[in-house]
Amino acid sequence: MGYAEIMIDEALFRQVMGHFASGVTVVTTAHGGRLGGITVSSFASLSLQPMLVLVCIDHGAGSRGAIAEAGQFAVNILADTQEYLSRRFASAEAEKFIPGTYELSPRGLPLLNGALAHIECRLHSALPGGDHTIFVGEVVAAKCNDGCPLLYYRSGYHRLGT
Repeated sequence: MGYAEIMIDEALFRQVMGHFASGVTVVTTAHGGRLGGITVSSFASLSLQPMLVLVCIDHGAGSRGAIAEAGQFAVNILADTQEYLSRRFASAEAEKFIPGTYELSPRGLPLLNGALAHIECRLHSALPGGDHTIFVGEVVAAKCNDGCPLLYYRSGYHRLGT
């Protein structure tokens, strides 16, 4: 049986993309004495030389402007025990940073305690991407911790099978 082309709409596109498991990150920044952060699953390594990563942020997200203005951001790769952080940073809750749950890096970027990894970036470029902005960051510092990643698949959180 051959492949039949199907007209695609937003609902089908979401369904198909939901079949791609992704890690879960919280992208954080600081600007003008204010901390900003947002849950992001659109994150990828882009280049080794120079070391670049990319994150995609919706135009409606408040942290989008803060990242552009700050000129730097951190990617916190969440551990499988941190679903609550993903939900908090995805919410419209005003205060997402609870004292004692993060530390500021030497660059002033908030790094979430217990994250599987932290990647600190200087903003390399910002590119248009439909209803999102693609922020490309040059990696200036990174750290790994032990643990397993939090995964997002078919509209739900999952852990790696053991």
